[in-house]
Amino acid sequence: MVAAPALAELREVCQPQAKLQSRNGEHWAGRLYMRRISLRTTRMLVRTSVSPNTLTWVMVVCGVGGGAALLIPGPTGAVLAVVLFQLFLLFDCVDGEVARWKRQFSMAGVYVDRLGAYLADAALMIGAGVRAARGGSELWVSAGLATALGVVLLKASTDLVDVARARSGQLPATEESTQPRSQGIATARRVASLFKIHRVTNGIEASLVLLAAAAVDAGLGNLDATRWSLAGIAVITWGMVVAHLASILSSSRLR
Repeated sequence: MVAAPALAELREVCQPQAKLQSRNGEHWAGRLYMRRISLRTTRMLVRTSVSPNTLTWVMVVCGVGGGAALLIPGPTGAVLAVVLFQLFLLFDCVDGEVARWKRQFSMAGVYVDRLGAYLADAALMIGAGVRAARGGSELWVSAGLATALGVVLLKASTDLVDVARARSGQLPATEESTQPRSQGIATARRVASLFKIHRVTNGIEASLVLLAAAAVDAGLGNLDATRWSLAGIAVITWGMVVAHLASILSSSRLR
């Protein structure tokens, strides 16, 4: 077993400031606390033969498992979903850090990482729909599926910008190019950013909302809080789908 690298040395290589300061490239929870945990996890893993791609697959399993956990009745399932999504975030940080340290990069790893983000968030919304339908209308399953479709479209609309640019022979879009040229859309975007309501379309935040709802449900003896939470996430998600599409088309990303 090789000696573990110093944390300062590991941080310099594995957590470049350009990555951490990127508005679109780093989750707020990563900057707040997870990068501190991930660096110590990476310090142990770089001494092993585990590959970054293996860690990415572990991330995918945690995310999909988080959605499946909501099938467990009561607060237990919601707590497990939150734990698994925190592990999802941990391994989302760790796989890239290990890749940078070992210099093991691959397009397959990038592909699976993006696929995992799609599957995890969709699985959580589907799990929430099935959970909300328990003892009630099966329409809640449809609501969960519709919300899952919305979160997938949100992610796809962003990724398809890079696809369109690549097929046109252009470099990836810069963060500056994401600014809408329309003042009205720019103002709406600033308001949305101020209240952070768009964050509930992400599985990490949504799992916390559903945990709070499960706690209320346990007190009330029904699933009303979960159902209202899912309905709220669905409305916000589809509102964001329309707003995000308008933002992309009004920016310089496709020009």
